Parts: sequence; C-alpha cells; structure tokens
Amino acid sequence: MKELFSLQFILNEWSPKSFKNQILSFAAAGGKWVQLRMKEIPSEKHIAIAKEIKSLCTQKGLSLLVNDYVELAKEIDADGIHLGKGDMPVVEARSILGNQKIIGGTANCFQDVIKLNKSGADYIGLGPFRFTTTKKNLSESLGLDGYKEIIQQMQSKEIKIPIYAIGGIKVEDVLPLMSVGVSGVAISGEIANADHIESIVRDFLNVLN
Repeated sequence: MKELFSLQFILNEWSPKSFKNQILSFAAAGGKWVQLRMKEIPSEKHIAIAKEIKSLCTQKGLSLLVNDYVELAKEIDADGIHLGKGDMPVVEARSILGNQKIIGGTANCFQDVIKLNKSGADYIGLGPFRFTTTKKNLSESLGLDGYKEIIQQMQSKEIKIPIYAIGGIKVEDVLPLMSVGVSGVAISGEIANADHIESIVRDFLNVLN
C-alpha cells in the first residue's frame, strides 16, 4: 500500500483555479497527496478529467485518490479511493481494487469509526471540524472536543486506524487537532481558494511536520 501523508488536499471544483493549477501549486509547495472529488461535474467528463489528473499527479510524484467512483479509480490506476457514508462498502471496494490500494472512508461519530475499522479501511476522514461550504448535507460539527472524545473512545477499544480531521480547518487549528491524536488533516477550500496556494500549503506542512 502507498504511504499515507499528513496533508491530503481535496481538489476543489468550485475554486476559480483549475484542477491543473491547484495540483501544480500544491506539488510545488511540497504536497504529496491529492483527492479528486467531482460532485457537480457531469459524469460523461469524469474519465477524461481523471486520466488527465492521474497523468499530472504521476509526473509530479503525487499520490492520487478518487472520491466515490471505485470503477473509475480502477480504470485510471489511481492509488486508492475515498468512500463517503453512502458510497460502496469498503469490503466491496477492496475486492475490486485489491489490497495494495488505499481505501479511506468518511465518519461523523464513533460508531462510524468502529464500522470502518472492522471493514478494513486504511484511514478515516472524521468530521466536520466546523461548518464548511465545500460539502453539502453536512453533519453536525464535532469541534475539538468531539475529536478528543472519539479518539479517547478509540484508545479505550485499542482502535488504531489513522484519523484525518476534515471540515473548515485552518492552519491555526492543526496543532490543537494533532494534540488530541489525529494523524493529519484533509483540506479543500482553505487551500484551493487561497490567493497563494503554495504559501498556504507550506504553512500547513510546517505545522504538520
């Protein structure tokens, strides 16, 4: 399986910057891990976009996850998949993609964490930390106390799957989140909508590393 890095950048389809420009700036700043999420893009464009993104990520040495679309991830030989709560079960995705691909899943509570851990996910995107405009139908915000409580519950059950905080996270939130036990953060709009993507990515990486 590919390495999990501390910063996952979820490409933002609502950003004024193209996917290509987002990736190039992210890579230039030292980023290593990208997730391609296409919620509002027509399905007939998915394959062409995904192939272009995969080629660019390969050129720049980035790991690429595809959000939701397991067969698409397999077709372009992505490094893995991220599954939302309403997407294909992890076990089924694993049977399609194999054991060498990264499979992450979304959780909003401790019960979700238990389910994903039992199903063999490689990491969990737990959130939202706070309200964010980059995801629709958002669950209730966890805040720092919510992460602390869930991670303490994990420790009591000896559940050791990596947890990535997601949802409206800013640079100043990273140290407090790491202090309660998250393995890293997944960021979309805070990076994609920044005036200087390279600068904000370096800020995140400096705190994470």
